[in-house]
Amino acid sequence: VGIYKQEMLQKKNAVLVDGVVLNGPIIDSEAGEKFVEEACKIIMEEVIQKANDVTEKVCEWRAPETLKMILDLEMRDTGESHQKLLQLCQDVIQYSVKTSHPRFFNQLYAGIDYYSLVARFITEALNPSVYTYEVSPVFLLVEEAVIKKMIEFIGWEEGDGIFNPGGSVSNMYAMNLARYKFCPEIKEKGLSGLPRLVLFTSEECHYSMKKAASFLGIGTENVYFIKTDERGKMIPEELEKQVQRARKEGSAPFLVCATAGTTVLGAFDPLDKIANICEKHGLWLHVDASWGGSALISKKHCKLLHGIHRADSVAWNPHKMLMAGIQCCALLVKDNSGLLKKCYSAKAAYLFQQDKFYDVSYDTGDKSIQCSRRPDAFKFWLTWKALGTTGLEERVNRALALARYLVEEIKKREGFQLLLEPEYANVCFWYIPPSLRKMEEGPEFWQKLHQVAPIIKERMMKKGSMMLGYQPHRGKVNFFRQVVISPQVSREDMDFLLDEMEQLAKDL
Repeated sequence: VGIYKQEMLQKKNAVLVDGVVLNGPIIDSEAGEKFVEEACKIIMEEVIQKANDVTEKVCEWRAPETLKMILDLEMRDTGESHQKLLQLCQDVIQYSVKTSHPRFFNQLYAGIDYYSLVARFITEALNPSVYTYEVSPVFLLVEEAVIKKMIEFIGWEEGDGIFNPGGSVSNMYAMNLARYKFCPEIKEKGLSGLPRLVLFTSEECHYSMKKAASFLGIGTENVYFIKTDERGKMIPEELEKQVQRARKEGSAPFLVCATAGTTVLGAFDPLDKIANICEKHGLWLHVDASWGGSALISKKHCKLLHGIHRADSVAWNPHKMLMAGIQCCALLVKDNSGLLKKCYSAKAAYLFQQDKFYDVSYDTGDKSIQCSRRPDAFKFWLTWKALGTTGLEERVNRALALARYLVEEIKKREGFQLLLEPEYANVCFWYIPPSLRKMEEGPEFWQKLHQVAPIIKERMMKKGSMMLGYQPHRGKVNFFRQVVISPQVSREDMDFLLDEMEQLAKDL
């Protein structure tokens, strides 16, 4: 930097202000371009080309303190060399979990979509922010087109929407929107003077509902959790009872949140029956379809969400089953009267000037709680353009067919036991080691079985052969939750999963 500064000072008409040379850029573009080129080569070789290679490890496990030393995380006064930075890129890739690996089954997202990936490269390079047409003309039009198409699959004739950083934020948007619809004066006057607001959701709902109630000042005690049946579905009769209870208490019910695809069991609430209760009591119906919404793309499986067209709002995450790349999450709203903008608008004069030279209705940033916002819809749009609706539908159908195959294989194998027949891509099961198979199913048996899943998980992580989630749930001891998403996954991977689990646990 010192040498470069001296060269700049020697140039004709060099200007120095407060010790800073103002002539020319201070970035070495040639070196920067070379670094980008070489780093992209590493990404291509180490991530993309190995994404479908089952002989590669899903993860290279290291304990936190060990990994801290390997990565050399300290930031210093002087910058690192070109080669050291490339090595850091290599290390980051090596020690990160390969979520694109065919045997990564750990979360509700997986696999690599090449079109979405290219879309992310483009948006990362362009670095746009989606709030006004003047700075994001292409991406605002893309978002409008994607939202319109998603609304069509929900079954609404019209609607509105916005892409957000996560399904949790979509649920918070919906909760706040429902409250604003119920009492618009809250935007100016705040919480004081309001009745005790109450909302209803399933016992199996996503934890973001409690977070949203806390964040918005509604309070977690005012979230009434409705009982579910043995499959994890909300019981409509229990919802009716709780609505009546809230009214008798003098509270003000305003929202019901149903779930289409619960996180653990993959359950779909009976939306039609819930919608009947909402209509009867004048309640906003929000459907958290973050996980299950993609079944709407499939003519075969869209019946799982029968009645969703009666919802007032829907959260749907294409980054899950449709692999649009994290994050890609939409809140869709049936109301097309500008309710989103009325609720969230702050009318920032420096950004949303009304005397611009173009149609300012395309400046959609005033209906978002964010200012800076990523062009997340573009990833989904490019994938949809590449595959078409039939290609997206094939992904959903194949994932659910593979889940069905795994279920049938589990039934055939000694030591594997299903919790329940799945209706979506969540396959929940226990693995019972040989030493426990003749043991009576009493407290001691369940206590021992509870310890099995964490040990198998540790072994698979340290070996790097696969990743699979486990959890206790509603009184049931630790069980595995296998989720099928990626089109890279094959029948052989399902067989490997079961074989590997037997191998990892044979001495337990």
